[in-house]
Amino acid sequence: MHQKGYYTSLFNKVVIVAALGYFVDIYDLVLFGMERVASLRDIFMQTLPAEELVNIDKYIEEVGTKLLNWQMFGMLVGGIIWGVLADKKGRLSVLFGSIITYSVANVLNGMVNDTTTYAVLRFVSGFGLAGELGAGVTLVSETMPKEKRGMGTTMVATIGLSGAVFAGLMTYYVNNWRMSYYIGGALGFLLLLLRIGVYESGMYSSMKRSKVKKGNFMYLFSHSGVLLKYLSVIVIALPVWYVTYMLIQFAPEMTRALGMHNYPKEARIPIMVEYMGVSLGDLSSGFLSQKLRSRKKALYIFIVGTMLATAVYFLFVQDSLLWFYFIVFVLGYFAGYWAVFMATAAESFGTNIRGTVATTAPNFVRGSVPLMSISHLYLRDYVGTVTSAIIIGVVIFALALWSVYQLEETFHKELNYVEGEELP
Repeated sequence: MHQKGYYTSLFNKVVIVAALGYFVDIYDLVLFGMERVASLRDIFMQTLPAEELVNIDKYIEEVGTKLLNWQMFGMLVGGIIWGVLADKKGRLSVLFGSIITYSVANVLNGMVNDTTTYAVLRFVSGFGLAGELGAGVTLVSETMPKEKRGMGTTMVATIGLSGAVFAGLMTYYVNNWRMSYYIGGALGFLLLLLRIGVYESGMYSSMKRSKVKKGNFMYLFSHSGVLLKYLSVIVIALPVWYVTYMLIQFAPEMTRALGMHNYPKEARIPIMVEYMGVSLGDLSSGFLSQKLRSRKKALYIFIVGTMLATAVYFLFVQDSLLWFYFIVFVLGYFAGYWAVFMATAAESFGTNIRGTVATTAPNFVRGSVPLMSISHLYLRDYVGTVTSAIIIGVVIFALALWSVYQLEETFHKELNYVEGEELP
């Protein structure tokens, strides 16, 4: 480290804290998907009248969708608030403030006994989860040299995304959904001990002393060029959550609709297998981006790969359970370009709005899940479950590829500038 708030080593304190924070973030984010069936079945067995228990699977699917939507809505709201705070108050305060919020929410999630409280706590969890990644990636991008910041972001994403694999192992071996939530809360509180010795970005500290307007979320909507760039950053990552939500989290319903006889009855194993692929994919896409010295080329390769793997999913997934898990792993691998997406988001905007963009963009991507859900439910009544999912996928992949084309290359970009002014 040359100076306070600037790091030259790849494995520095900022990268480690951001990576472990994202590890716990992802643990909680996917935990509900893994424990959706078990937790709701447990609650409904205690609360539903005996004559209604025959419809318990229907209630689990319907209420599970609503709870996931509440979580994503919390991430949308939290993304905006945490993002603005990251530019107004600092990246570090948001990083640890979000960790405290989702850790408390995790513990409380393990105590729920009714679906109304569950919905409120999924909203709070989503709100807390919304801040960590954007603040962490912004801090990493601003505290490392441009030649290494891409790999710093890759390390954050790769280590962080393995939290989903850990969540899968915990749900399998612990086999108690309440205890799984308690473990997530405990991990978050332990992470707070790493706050010692982590400094604010020097870039942000210099900008904070200036009179420039900071964290102006509405600036992103003030000019057509800025808005197009912001929307393009968001859209390039939509395929990641299309795969995660429609094809993996609801794998039991989707594979059943595809005619698979021994389809998975729960999503925990599919989610864990997908994130094994995602972790490897994020490492690969990050290295590829560095090797090609281009964010855009890496994005093109992995989005096209995700699109082809999605086609294979719809055409051949019903052949066998082993083949299904192989396809899920490949899907996860090619959907593993989250690190390159986050690097692109952070590198595309100036220091005075970077925290807002890096925090809101991933949460708007995650927040697209309710829109996918509503669109799917509407189309399903007319064309069926499978065709509905295919139509949504075609639209999302087309928009993602077009958005990559719209964006500038950011690999060599200097980040020490204020948005709205000419680059130095």
